[in-house]
Amino acid sequence: MSKRNKLQKFAELLTFSNVYENFDPKHPELAGRNGQPADRKGQWAPVHFENTNPITLELACGRGEYSLELARRYPDRNFIGVDVKGARIWKGAKIALSEDLNNVAFLRTRIEQIALFFAPGEVDEIWITFPDPFLENSKAGRRLTAANFLAEYRKILKPGGLIHLKTDSPELYAFTLETLAAESHVKLLYHNDDIYASPLVLPELETKTFYERIHLSEQKTIKYVQFEL
Repeated sequence: MSKRNKLQKFAELLTFSNVYENFDPKHPELAGRNGQPADRKGQWAPVHFENTNPITLELACGRGEYSLELARRYPDRNFIGVDVKGARIWKGAKIALSEDLNNVAFLRTRIEQIALFFAPGEVDEIWITFPDPFLENSKAGRRLTAANFLAEYRKILKPGGLIHLKTDSPELYAFTLETLAAESHVKLLYHNDDIYASPLVLPELETKTFYERIHLSEQKTIKYVQFEL
């Protein structure tokens, strides 16, 4: 993608009513439409979505394919896709606006800062769909199921809130299971290293992202882990 095209998308993002951005990691303020300050911590459902429905986050959402599909499937729930890449979020946000999907929004920020923008217990569920596995051991702390990230999720999830990981990476799958086994107050509910080899345990797993379709075409197996903190 050309630099000019990216800049155009970043400019258009500022006009979207369903996108919030944090421009400076050192200062946890959010900007909404036209760059206006927008404090949504503890107020996502009543202020942005104008309802009291439960909230699901999709972390490392990319183009927001899971957020969009879940929003279509469950109109009585709210969905927020989170990613640091504005050009990716632009795609999902634009589709949501074109389809009048009022139960989906997007947050552009670094995921390690997620607890700055949600109140304790404000989030009911988290999906982590095909994140970067960061295969180098030196980058293990950047994996979204590393202990440091679990600590942040614990701050915002309601008691009993579910976390779902869907990945093609055997390394991330194994790392996640090892991490969960070493964590106290973690309940592993289900895991499968080849979800399409048997009937799916959740209808939500039917959703296939752009990258998942590529992985499947390369004969890779798709892994899934479900747990609660």
